This record gives sequence, structure tokens and C-alpha cells, in this order.
Amino acid sequence: MTAAKRIVLSSDHAAIPLRQTIAEHIASFGWDVVDIGPTTPESTHYPKHGQAAAERVASGDCALGIILCGTGQGIMMAANKVKGVRCGVCSDTFSARMIRQHNDANILSLGARVVGEGLALDIVEAFLSAEFEGGRHALRVDMIEG
Repeated sequence: MTAAKRIVLSSDHAAIPLRQTIAEHIASFGWDVVDIGPTTPESTHYPKHGQAAAERVASGDCALGIILCGTGQGIMMAANKVKGVRCGVCSDTFSARMIRQHNDANILSLGARVVGEGLALDIVEAFLSAEFEGGRHALRVDMIEG
């Protein structure tokens, strides 16, 4: 499978069940899921999981990523430290579409303690089905990349 349909998933301990549900869900759409998150509930540090997923996307090994922690905020901050990553945290489908269409986001962050399973799956579908619109947005993305 090419990187075009490969997606990396990771999380901290707070989001294991939701991450695993998302992995199964997107695999059913033909995505090759690379799940690098923890599998046991012992406390772990979200920055290392955000960075590891971001490095997979930045290297080109995976086209996109989905990362999760309790709020989605901390792991998103860690991912955005990796050059070439544009990660946004979303708790609604509109934002998930917009971060792809307008910001060319390559990683979606979710808060497992913020959104329920049904909404999380809808957000993931909105993110994965949207495409970057380019045009005036490309200039802005270039400005983000610096």
C-alpha cells in the first residue's frame, strides 16, 4: 500500500478505546492503519505519542494522522512542533473539514474526554473526505510553513 492511503494513529492512555474504535472504522474504508499508540492503561506521556505520529507524517511514511489525548490539545501541541506538520484539534465536523480544505492539515487531534464515539467517527470521516482547496489558501499555508 502506498503512503497515500496510509494513516498513523496514536494516543496517550486516556484515549486507547476511542483510538482503537477509530482505527477499525477507517480500516473499513480501505485505509492502511498504522497504530503506534499504547495498548495498556498505564499512564503515559502524550508528547512522545504526538511527536512519534507527527514524524511518520512528516517523513512521508503516512499521508495523514489522527492523534488523541484527554482534550486533544496537549498532543496537538507536541505534534505541531515537528516541521511539516499542520495539526488541528476538532470537536465538530465543520472544523474538521475546514482544517483540511483551508489549512491543508495533515493530522487531526481529538479529545477522548471531549467528544463521544459517534461524534468522533463523524469528525474523522469529515477530515478524511475533505481535500485541500489550494488557491488563496496555499499562500496562507506557505506562510504557516515559513
